[in-house]
This record gives sequence, C-alpha cells and structure tokens, in this order.
Amino acid sequence: MRSILIALPLLLLAGCSSFRGDPEHIKPVPEDRLLAFQEAQANSAQIVVNRDFGVMGGGCFVAIEVDRKVAARIGVGEVATFQVPPGTRVVGITPDRMDDTLCGMGRLLREVAVPVKSGEIQHLRIVSQNKGGFDIRPDKP
Repeated sequence: MRSILIALPLLLLAGCSSFRGDPEHIKPVPEDRLLAFQEAQANSAQIVVNRDFGVMGGGCFVAIEVDRKVAARIGVGEVATFQVPPGTRVVGITPDRMDDTLCGMGRLLREVAVPVKSGEIQHLRIVSQNKGGFDIRPDKP
C-alpha cells in the first residue's frame, strides 16, 4: 500500500508530458483551420509540424505562426504542412486567439528559426512538458 502511495504522484507527473503518436493515429489539420501558406509556389519548400498527444492543453488548439503570421490552429495529434519560400522562416506557437475561452487567453510564445531550401522538407514537433510547458523543436521524420 505504501509503495502505491509513493508511485502514484510520480505516475501523475509523468502523465503531463506529451508523447509522439503512432503515424496511423495522427490526423491532418482540417482545411477550415489551415489559414495560410497552403499554396505551392515555384521553388517553394515545405515545413511539416506535428503536435504530440498529451493531457496538457489537450482541449485547446495552439496557433502556429510562420513569419509571425497565423498559419493554422492545430489540435492534439494533428499534423499541418506549409508551403513556404526558401530562406530562413520563423515558425512559432502562440495561444489560439480565435478561441474566446481560457484556451485563447494564455501566455505562450515559442519560436524557432527554420532554414529551408527550394524543394526541401523540414519537420517540427510541438511538445508539452510538465516543467517547461509547450515548445516547438526540430524533428526527424
């Protein structure tokens, strides 16, 4: 009994961190939540952003910004692809300001510089951790 009482808080804390989903469980962001950078152009590159599964912020969308322009509203276990011009793009996550509940009122700003060349695909991952909150970081496909 005593060991259960010791282990339970550790299990609860571990449950707050996100985890990468199996590819068959990851769904594309619906078209109505893809807001920019969807049309391929000559010499364009792609940035693919996956959001992990997890409890923290699970009922809320997170806004993805490309060059500080809102490009999508992404939910847990979703993936979005953006067509961008070559060069260094600034990709960030912020609260979903289109949501007028508590989800849209938080404070969140994480950004990463992503260098892309024509025809190249860069992958990013949105994670949530019990200590650091949300983050966006480079990912391997």
